[in-house]
Amino acid sequence: MEKSITWKIGGPAGFGIMVSGTILAKAFARAGLYLASTTEYPSLIRGGHNTYIIRASAEEIFSLIFSVDLLVALNQETIILHKDELSQGAGLIYDSEDPEIGKDLLPEANCHLFPVPLVKLATQDGGAKLMMNNVALGSSWAVMNLPFEILAGVVADVFNKKGEEIIKENLQAAKAGFEYIKKNFPHDFDYQLHEGQAPKRLVLSGNEAIGLGAIMAGLGFAALYPMTPINGLLQFLASKSEEAGFVFKQPEDEIAGINMAIGASYAGARSLVATSGGGFSLMTEAYSMAAMTETPLVVVMGIRPGPSSGLPTWTGQGDLKFVLGASPGDFTRIVLTPGDPQECFELTQVAFNLADRYQTPVILLVDKFLCESLGTIEKAKIATERIAIDRGKLLDLSAADYKRYQITEDGISPRILPGKIFFVTDSYEHDEMGLATEDASMIKKMVEKRGRKFSLLEKEVPEPQLFGDQDAEITLVGWGSTKGAAREAIGRLKTQHVGLKINYLHLNWINPFPKEAVTKILSKAKKIISCEGNATGQMAGFLREQTGVEIKKQILKYDGRAFFPEDIIEGVKKYA
Repeated sequence: MEKSITWKIGGPAGFGIMVSGTILAKAFARAGLYLASTTEYPSLIRGGHNTYIIRASAEEIFSLIFSVDLLVALNQETIILHKDELSQGAGLIYDSEDPEIGKDLLPEANCHLFPVPLVKLATQDGGAKLMMNNVALGSSWAVMNLPFEILAGVVADVFNKKGEEIIKENLQAAKAGFEYIKKNFPHDFDYQLHEGQAPKRLVLSGNEAIGLGAIMAGLGFAALYPMTPINGLLQFLASKSEEAGFVFKQPEDEIAGINMAIGASYAGARSLVATSGGGFSLMTEAYSMAAMTETPLVVVMGIRPGPSSGLPTWTGQGDLKFVLGASPGDFTRIVLTPGDPQECFELTQVAFNLADRYQTPVILLVDKFLCESLGTIEKAKIATERIAIDRGKLLDLSAADYKRYQITEDGISPRILPGKIFFVTDSYEHDEMGLATEDASMIKKMVEKRGRKFSLLEKEVPEPQLFGDQDAEITLVGWGSTKGAAREAIGRLKTQHVGLKINYLHLNWINPFPKEAVTKILSKAKKIISCEGNATGQMAGFLREQTGVEIKKQILKYDGRAFFPEDIIEGVKKYA
């Protein structure tokens, strides 16, 4: 049997699918287990089929896998849609009194059936039908043979703000499901978990990790207009603004948001905006103004598949070239691409420092899967991996001869905030005083001044992360949330093929690009395979542009779903 369990719940929107997943993810973490999880829901305002999937293990894991070991069906549709995903010997929890779930619908063999009267148990003590999800959670916890007290603690915490009566009703429902399984199906499931020894960890989505990183970096102002997949970041920042001491604003649209953020940054506040492709399209004119006025700004760009509205609630990696060339003008777009919640936390802090040091906008590019999936960060690392705030050449003084755009050797002009002294900032090309100019000599000097900043930045680009064998014959290359699936895939490939040397090159600094390090790593590999969530191999094309290395073998996925390790393993075998 696998050392991990993959649990999945499915049902209609409004039946607490998201809350159920969040409760169980936190309970797994509290039980000392490692986990990976995500939710899937259709691009509808209301209704449709929703799922939440979690993989948990006592050993460190990096991603979800395709097969499901324990499926919770809150309705008939869940069984129809997902029974083919069940692994050998998997379990199925369903409402035994649901007239729509007939015997002909149930898996026939190699499946443990757990018929539980979910609605009856939810309502027997005066509870609501909707609490059938908590009955299902209690049932699942019992099937996996984990202590009820851990689950009960999380349920109490999650419903804490709703009062004692609500906590009591939800605990009763969970307890009823737990006891029903213990009484009627004792020791009836091969997949069972035991409490683990993982370090104490925070359960966070990518959005929440970005928000936490921004607060740790001294966030002063955030303006976010709602748009999937950054709504979780909006909710997180809105809920923390008073406690953390920054200004949160929900503007009337994305154009207003980025202009507010540029104004706040101009006045000295570390500022952030977040959106996805459609919203960033609206922001691009102001984005280039931030570049011309040399105003620091962090832009979180959440990717969902397009073109146009595309698949608003699904994932993809199709906006890489868009952000590398977005906005008019010839300037360097700094782009960072975290691959898990830990990197979201760290690179957000890096982004704020880069924005200040180089007085320019910085893009944090994250795919929807990463934005909305729950992962974990060790609690201890929140403190130890806090990055010192570096405001660069932000001077607290006044100077009679101050030139906001002074031409300097490193290209970075001293920055003084408004109020200290009078100066002009202009979106037109300008001279050292900030006054608009069309003088050919001055234009050339200003273009070269801004360019020198990026020459300096290229020198501090870190080497990319390499996971696996240093002397690999096969090197996988990817970015974003592909990281987890790729790390899981190389581990499984090495188990299946003893002696195979394989590694994964994770790119989280896209521009400036770590040219020399990537070239050196790829020069050692006999086979190079890029793994990307788009149809055209955008990273492979950009990598060729930067290094001259052409990657002819590609594993591409563009169906709105994130990579599973199985996708990568199958692709590698195709090229073997």
